[in-house]
Amino acid sequence: MNNIKTLFLLVTLTLILVWAGSAIGGRQGMTVALIFALMMNFFAYWFSDKIVLSMYGAKQVSETEAPELYGIVRRLIQKAGMPMPKVYIIDADQPNAFATGRNPKHAAVAVTTGIMRILTHEELQGVIGHELAHVSHRDILISTIAATVAGAISYLAQMAQWAMIFGGRGDDDDGGNPIAALVMMIVGPIAALIIQMAISRSREFAADESGARLAGNPRYLAGALRKLNQASQKIPMNANPATSHMFIVNPLSGGGLLKLFSTHPPIEERIARLESMHL
Repeated sequence: MNNIKTLFLLVTLTLILVWAGSAIGGRQGMTVALIFALMMNFFAYWFSDKIVLSMYGAKQVSETEAPELYGIVRRLIQKAGMPMPKVYIIDADQPNAFATGRNPKHAAVAVTTGIMRILTHEELQGVIGHELAHVSHRDILISTIAATVAGAISYLAQMAQWAMIFGGRGDDDDGGNPIAALVMMIVGPIAALIIQMAISRSREFAADESGARLAGNPRYLAGALRKLNQASQKIPMNANPATSHMFIVNPLSGGGLLKLFSTHPPIEERIARLESMHL
């Protein structure tokens, strides 16, 4: 169901792009925006592992340096039939973790020193299972596609704003509808962002389910999420909002309207789903 939901959201996002292109810039404007967004996000997709790991000062470790962590990763990838990812540790007090890499052959799993302090062996196994599920599901690719389409919609809206300021809109038939363009300038980027966040939340649910099965017990991950949620509220993390969707729990705090744009589902719902699973 999570995969069907993701597909539906991606199709909806694409339809918004087509509407935005028709309303704001016509076919030519939509093509330019899509190409520009593809170029930006292709770079991010190809080099995301190096960029993000460097951003958080992650240090690659060997089995000798982190035997418990390395052992968990090795056992789970053997069970899943996946290539061994690189293993990293981030010197940060907030307990958190993420996976990155463009495909299973070029993947990395990173955990903070904080998460290794507060989780039991089984709970850490649940977290690593979740992160390996992201790698197996190629969620970096899915999030890149979503970001590309959403980015193209935002670029179209910006193009329309500049055109209105400088009077650059033509009267040709391919130039779009002025009233529809005005609506899209306001509604389009917001709708695209909401759908992009919904895709991210859907992938989290899918990774929770697959990760729990890989770890062998859904309660491992449920217990870990309960601890991580409590600790993340008390221990701040200097995280870049652009990378917050990668972490197992949102490293940023916020409530109210911000929950609509959250990259993560509510922790309570994730825990409830895990505790209702029967393996």
